[in-house]
Amino acid sequence: MKKKSPSKLACALNSCQVKRGQIALAWLGQAGFLLKSPGGVVLALDPYLSNSCAAIGRSIGVDMERRFPSLLNPEELSGCDALMFTHSHQDHVDPETIQPYLRAGGRGPFIAPHEAADRLRALGAKDICLIWPNHCVEIGDFAVKATFAIPLGGDDLTHVGYLIEVQNGPRIYFTGDTDYNEILSLSVAPYRPDIMVTVINPAFRNLSPADAARLARAIGPRTVIPCHHDLFPDNSLPARLLRTNLVQAGMPNAFCEPPRGEIQLYQRQNGPRGLALKGERS
Repeated sequence: MKKKSPSKLACALNSCQVKRGQIALAWLGQAGFLLKSPGGVVLALDPYLSNSCAAIGRSIGVDMERRFPSLLNPEELSGCDALMFTHSHQDHVDPETIQPYLRAGGRGPFIAPHEAADRLRALGAKDICLIWPNHCVEIGDFAVKATFAIPLGGDDLTHVGYLIEVQNGPRIYFTGDTDYNEILSLSVAPYRPDIMVTVINPAFRNLSPADAARLARAIGPRTVIPCHHDLFPDNSLPARLLRTNLVQAGMPNAFCEPPRGEIQLYQRQNGPRGLALKGERS
């Protein structure tokens, strides 16, 4: 079998130099992201790199064909230091992403809540680190804390979001797939994240643009990045609806929509922190 050429994104991430106090972030589309630390540690979050959901969509009469090709080959995830997941749905834990990764020699670790961990284990993953709201792990120079999230339905009741930071760098809050609840802000606001990466996906009972803006207002990040709105034709909406709602929430300058597949460097914006994610980090 002919070996695939390295993707443009994989090459760019490999050569990207992240300075002390920065985090590099690249959006893969949908809810997928790559992060790189000053120490060179690379994390993948909810990478959906195939078109496997199209068949699920056809079975329920919903168009879930990819609107654009994957920006990364699944095999290229083997260069990551850890793969992280918010829950078990197929556009997050994807067999056609995970199995090629494993065949390419990827070994994890896999950071996941319980039902996502069960799905990963069934796909052949071995090195699985369970996580749940308020639980912390360190991956190289990344500190990671799982956060509360409200699931879509009864098929997976163990959704999480994540707070992720590096020493003296930005703190990023990934909402994960979640409906609105005031516990989201009550549990995250004390950590004063610089950046909030939020789903805007109300067709599947996740945060709407208005809900996301209300949550951002309560948490107070300087930057709000939308996701989970762009990939499937029958589950898409314009990202600028979030901007409109942020304007109405009194946050006219918070909206940021990074180009898919381009590496953006972020640093701390909010000054001194509230609670530490773990140990003496601040």
